[in-house]
Amino acid sequence: MRIFKLPLLAICAIILPLALPAPTNAQLYVSFSAPPLIPEYQQPPVSNPNYQWIPGYWGQGQYGYYWVPGTWMPAPQVGFLWTPGYWGYQQQQNNYAWNQGYWGPNVGYYGGINYGAGYYGNGYVGGGWYGNAFRYNTAVTSVNPQYIRNVYINKTVIVHNVNRYGYNGPGGVRMHPDAQQLAWAREPHVGLTPMQRAHITEAQQDRSLYATVNHGKPSTVVASHPFTATNRPADFKPLVATGGTSSKAASEPAHKSAPNPKSAAKPAAPPQHAMKPAPAHSEGKGAPAHKPGSEKAPHEKATHAPA
Repeated sequence: MRIFKLPLLAICAIILPLALPAPTNAQLYVSFSAPPLIPEYQQPPVSNPNYQWIPGYWGQGQYGYYWVPGTWMPAPQVGFLWTPGYWGYQQQQNNYAWNQGYWGPNVGYYGGINYGAGYYGNGYVGGGWYGNAFRYNTAVTSVNPQYIRNVYINKTVIVHNVNRYGYNGPGGVRMHPDAQQLAWAREPHVGLTPMQRAHITEAQQDRSLYATVNHGKPSTVVASHPFTATNRPADFKPLVATGGTSSKAASEPAHKSAPNPKSAAKPAAPPQHAMKPAPAHSEGKGAPAHKPGSEKAPHEKATHAPA
C-alpha cells in the first residue's frame, strides 16, 4: 500500500487544480486583429420574468470574427448578475485576447465596453434583484407589459455614448478596473450556462454572422429567444464549403488548408520528371497544383492559427 500511496497523492495534487476552472465553460479566443465595432441594435422586449439581457459580442471562429446576437436568458441562480466578456489588447503578445464573462453577485469589470441597453461600460443599470424577483428599469430596458409588471423608472442612469468600440486597448476603449471591481473579480463566479453555450454554438455555425461575409454589419443583431437547433435566424446559412460566390470565397481558405500536406509532399517528384521524355509538359501541368499548396499554406496557417 505504501508503494502506491505517494504516486496517487501526487496525481490528485496535479489533477484537482486543473479541474477547478471548469474548462467546458471557457472561451479561449485570441486574435491578431481588433474586432469590428459593436453594431447598433433595438432591444427586443423581455417576456420571461427574471430573465436578464445578455448583450451581443464578437466571438471568434475558424473563419474569423462572428457576431453572437444579444438575447434574454435566466441566471443560474437567484441574485446572480451577468458580467459581459470583452476583448483586451495584450501588449507583450501584440494580440487581442477574449476575457470570458461570468455570473456573480455583482457586475464586475468588462473593459469599459459600451454594449448598450444598460451595459454602458461600468456596471449595469437596466435592472436588479429585489428579493427573489428581478425588477426592470424601463428607462433603458424594453419589457412586454403583458408578462412583466415588476418595473421601475430611473432616467438618471441613461448614458448617451456614441462610442461603439468592441475592445479595450490602443485605438479603442481605455479603461482600467478600480479597486471595487478587482474585489468583485475575486467573488465566487459561475461560467456559461448550457443555454448560453447552445446559443453561441448556433451563432458560430451561421456563416451569415461572420464579419468576412457581413462586413461587420450582421443582419441578425439580437434574438428574442436564445438560439437552439430548432430556433435559428431566418437567414441562417450553415458553414458549408460550396464556393461559387464572393461571400463564400471568404470562408474557403480554411477548407483548402487540409490538402496542403499532400501538395507539399510533391517537390521530390521534379527530378524524376526531368528524366522523362516530355519534362516540359509534365512539369507545366503539375506546377499550378503545387504552387497554391506550397505558397498559400504558410499564410493561411498564420491567419487562422489564433482560432
